[in-house]
Amino acid sequence: MGNQVTGPAAQMRSPWPERTGVSRAELNPVSFLYRSVAVHPERVAVVHGDRRYSYRELGDRVNRLASALRGRGLEPHDRVAALCPNVPALLELHHGVPGAGAVLVAINTRLSSSEVRYILEHSGARVLFVDAELEFLVAEPPAGVEIVRVDDDGQNNDPYEQLLAGGDPSGVPSPLLDEEEPIAIDYTSGTTGQPKGVVYTFRGAYLNALGEVIEADLGHHPVYLWTLPMFHCNGWCFPWAVTAASGTHICLRQVDPATIWHLFRDEGVTHYNASPTVQTALVNHSDAARLERQVTALVAGAPPSPTLLARMEALNIRAVHVYGLTETYGPHTVCVWHAGWSELPANDRARLLARQGQEYTTADAVRIVDDQMRDVPRDGATMGEVVMRGNNVMAGYYANAEATQEAFAGGWFHSGDIAVWHPDGAIELRDRSKDVIISGGENISSIEVEQAICAHPAVLECAVVAVPHERWGERPKAFVTLKDGATASQDEIIAFCRERLAHFKCPDAITFKPLPKTSTGKVQKFVLREPEWAGHDRRIN
Repeated sequence: MGNQVTGPAAQMRSPWPERTGVSRAELNPVSFLYRSVAVHPERVAVVHGDRRYSYRELGDRVNRLASALRGRGLEPHDRVAALCPNVPALLELHHGVPGAGAVLVAINTRLSSSEVRYILEHSGARVLFVDAELEFLVAEPPAGVEIVRVDDDGQNNDPYEQLLAGGDPSGVPSPLLDEEEPIAIDYTSGTTGQPKGVVYTFRGAYLNALGEVIEADLGHHPVYLWTLPMFHCNGWCFPWAVTAASGTHICLRQVDPATIWHLFRDEGVTHYNASPTVQTALVNHSDAARLERQVTALVAGAPPSPTLLARMEALNIRAVHVYGLTETYGPHTVCVWHAGWSELPANDRARLLARQGQEYTTADAVRIVDDQMRDVPRDGATMGEVVMRGNNVMAGYYANAEATQEAFAGGWFHSGDIAVWHPDGAIELRDRSKDVIISGGENISSIEVEQAICAHPAVLECAVVAVPHERWGERPKAFVTLKDGATASQDEIIAFCRERLAHFKCPDAITFKPLPKTSTGKVQKFVLREPEWAGHDRRIN
């Protein structure tokens, strides 16, 4: 008993063990790859046309990539950009770039060259991997950006393959010290003319990937078809989620319904994700026929219509409706199937499935609040703004503290989406407070389009709003006031816009008229929007 501590010192000692490195590892989604390599080395990891890579080969290629990047002098948190369709190289970059300690900037392949240049400059990218078919978008890259072309042919003379050949297959030690470090920057149109860089962390990507494993019911060894762009919210973190489930990634350069139906049947696809626009094209294709094995499809971008959901069900495609934003790593809520729904009439079931639902397993609860940040009644009628917080909300906007502070006002992320709260806790979108148009799953900033149109010498002012569209969900329409004595046609304005913006951002129609305004001079967009949405229950499509 001679060494026993007594008195005040004994009373101050905590009975709980101290935190040590033995009981903690920083959350890193790249670790999913190395587990799958260890557990299922010969399982098929990647399918791309005639090419097939096992998990052993995928791990080798990722290690070489990380080693080659480090060998080029990249330091932790340096940015590496990618401008590629859904090809194996982009999947490998999702693992190799963070494996090297760098930050991935996956760029929308539908942007214009000026938009791509802005992202490269704003992010400070040191290296850009660009698909050979997209090189025209970076004909004049910013100074200091190294370009690595990806031919996507798997041949040794491919510059990307040459880079990998020079890397070390044993890889490099991870420099990750803190799971809150950045893993990616995803640029979104947002509500201003210039896109904002949404910063993802290792922790957020890891937890969101596990959330996708759960909510998409990936199970073990899913066969996932890449119809969702991998550049969009890092493919909703599915590059890491499918890998965590030791699944097969079937890469697809472009969305083609005939090819997709072929892959459904011949490759045994079990899962895919897509916007309602893509889903509509699939279910209405001439090759569409009921599948012998059920396929699970996550649907997001806009509430799916009852007609679409019923058609998917008839084809043995199980729709899982999810909702989120770039700022929430993609999906943040899911409409969970409830007991008893199977017995409901098809239209009633589809109406319930079209709700945005409740938070992911790995996310904090979603709230609907009024302008004083008070919860609205859960009556399915009172509207408020959707706000989120927790592990699956971005760290903030890159190099934009003011926008971050505004987005996080009151300690919550403000989505700008207007919804109602149902008694069972499910949310349902009704409108948007932000001036963002979602067309075919792509965000279009109305302000950005307005700025482009207003640059026309004949235009005095203009306002752009979302109008319903049968195929794309919604499209931009412009209302333009011309200068006194000036003339311009609809086709002329649209052509002018197309010279300055990606074509999908340009309006389909223009109405020339004076703009309705408040007494203080603010344009009343709702006056322009309401007639366009007559007969629709929601002002979102």
